[in-house]
Amino acid sequence: MMHIHRLEKIWLAIGVAILVVFLGVIGVGAFAMGMQPPTGHHTIDPEKVSETYPFNNPGLEQVGENEYNAYMIAYAFGFKPAKMEVPLGAKVHFQVTSPDVVHGFQITGTTVNLMAVPGEVNHYTYTFDKPGEYLVLCNEYCGAGHEFMATTIIVK
Repeated sequence: MMHIHRLEKIWLAIGVAILVVFLGVIGVGAFAMGMQPPTGHHTIDPEKVSETYPFNNPGLEQVGENEYNAYMIAYAFGFKPAKMEVPLGAKVHFQVTSPDVVHGFQITGTTVNLMAVPGEVNHYTYTFDKPGEYLVLCNEYCGAGHEFMATTIIVK
């Protein structure tokens, strides 16, 4: 029979205790605090993006008083629509997808930062409260020519 030294037993006990505390914290966060994965998962056939409503006509669509849906497609190596004008103070619900590979969708100077994933539609709502031109960049490497992938949102 193998003998385990007293200090080894102490360190084993400390390691197991830390593991139990870690799992306990994760369990409380997941169950007691009601944390769960995001809902409203929206999928689309990536091979038919340009044929599927509303991405068959990407752009801005008014859905309320100074409230809009912005349907955008990130593709190699650009965005549709190429430019978009948004009224100042407008609440914009971005819906972004991709027909080919994973792209980034980041509007510089804002908190908008999404991934355009083939087969999924990602959503983000943002209110433009400052006029100007906002640069939209792909911040996920998507192949040769990635550095030219950009568009502009003009807020008037």
